[in-house]
Amino acid sequence: MPREFKYRGIPFEKLQNMSMDEFIYLLPSRQRRSLQRGLTVQQRILLEKIRELKEGNGSKKPVIKTHVRDMIILPEMVGVTIMVHNGKDFVPVEIKPEMIGHYLGEFAITNKPVKHGTPGIGASRSSMYVPLK
Repeated sequence: MPREFKYRGIPFEKLQNMSMDEFIYLLPSRQRRSLQRGLTVQQRILLEKIRELKEGNGSKKPVIKTHVRDMIILPEMVGVTIMVHNGKDFVPVEIKPEMIGHYLGEFAITNKPVKHGTPGIGASRSSMYVPLK
């Protein structure tokens, strides 16, 4: 039996029916402060595109591309795939209920993990003894 998702003790269905003002008071302080100041123009455009996609108006693609990494994930965004820019290319992020309250940028990592290979010639004193294939 899968567990029902709850955000701070409130079921997901009830979160979707809440007004923005009611939902804001459930968020952590940084996100609450950000949303109380109001959405930026770019965030507002992204939210409108998501609402348009959810309604199914027009022949829109199922994904939305954006550079807005500081958008806080709201309950109405769940189920949409958003391509978030990481500085080089767009990373697909499928919004799930567990992501509510986080920033979009948290799910599109901006740096690659370092994978150390073999040292090059002259990299260290010990590399002079590494045989050249």
